[in-house]
Amino acid sequence: MKSLGLDAVRRVPELEGPRSRLWRAEFRGTPVMVKQLVDAPEAADRYAREVASLRLAAAVGPPVVPRLLDTDPDERVLVLEYVEHRHPGPDWRVDYAAALARLHAAGHTATDAETRALPVWSGPAGNDIDAFLRLAATLGVPEPPGVRAELEDLVTRLARTTNAALLHGDPCPGNDLHTADGVRFIDFEQASLGDGLVELAYLRSGFPTCWCSTSPAPEQLAEAEAAYRESWREATGTEVRGDVTDACAGWLLRGDALVPRAERGTVDHLARVPGGDWEWGTATARQRLTHRLGVVAGQSGGLPAFGRLAADLRAAMLTRWPKLTPLPAERPRGS
Repeated sequence: MKSLGLDAVRRVPELEGPRSRLWRAEFRGTPVMVKQLVDAPEAADRYAREVASLRLAAAVGPPVVPRLLDTDPDERVLVLEYVEHRHPGPDWRVDYAAALARLHAAGHTATDAETRALPVWSGPAGNDIDAFLRLAATLGVPEPPGVRAELEDLVTRLARTTNAALLHGDPCPGNDLHTADGVRFIDFEQASLGDGLVELAYLRSGFPTCWCSTSPAPEQLAEAEAAYRESWREATGTEVRGDVTDACAGWLLRGDALVPRAERGTVDHLARVPGGDWEWGTATARQRLTHRLGVVAGQSGGLPAFGRLAADLRAAMLTRWPKLTPLPAERPRGS
């Protein structure tokens, strides 16, 4: 890292994850964060996604990412502007949602060259439908007529979206730095291009890919979603198309959204739910699932059969496990 002109380098293991190492350092007299992606089969792809995303988002104002100051592709190192995070206030979701819309809008006018390193977002598939319906059968909840066809149409709609938002890929509490100058997002290793609604839906669905799962009060949710739409409109001159119903239903189908990233794609996690519960961060798998079921049951105008199934399955879960509690309302200190 000396080749990058870094001084006063100090490792920060408490901020590291399983896929990266971090250092605090000085770069040309300025405090910076240095990130290195550890060696792994997918490390080159994750590095390319992160660099491409940071460069694409750099044009957004007010800023929504730290500035990318230098890179070393051979070592998979990024030198990033250091930004000071402070614990957000009770209305943090509004600032988060407005910044998320500006981030998404960075993909709105991107050229092919700018987006070449970013894949298209992939949603649930047929195997997710099968797993969800097996779970319902295991818990004694019958399929409403037409639900499979409804879900197959849902999967098709989610796959063919033409919206070209820059998606973070993991926009979780902790990957949003709340600073004196606004929200900055970090850790773009899973970035892709797709419909911004799939990440706006994080607010309703309890942050499905995240260790920190929360459920806002209805008025907080409404204010945050309105802030997203207003911010998108200001950034692009267009209205957000559609609502989050399909996106929330898609997150409900995905059993992999009940476990950390390292455990995804290994087994049918929905099939594990009847036999046991497990903790991940601020909530258990059954807490997360009952929350998402309630979300889909409450907004299912376009998915009537799936909405009925979600309501019935949620009721069955709460009858079987009456001690299940709602998701926490707020993120923990330090996140």
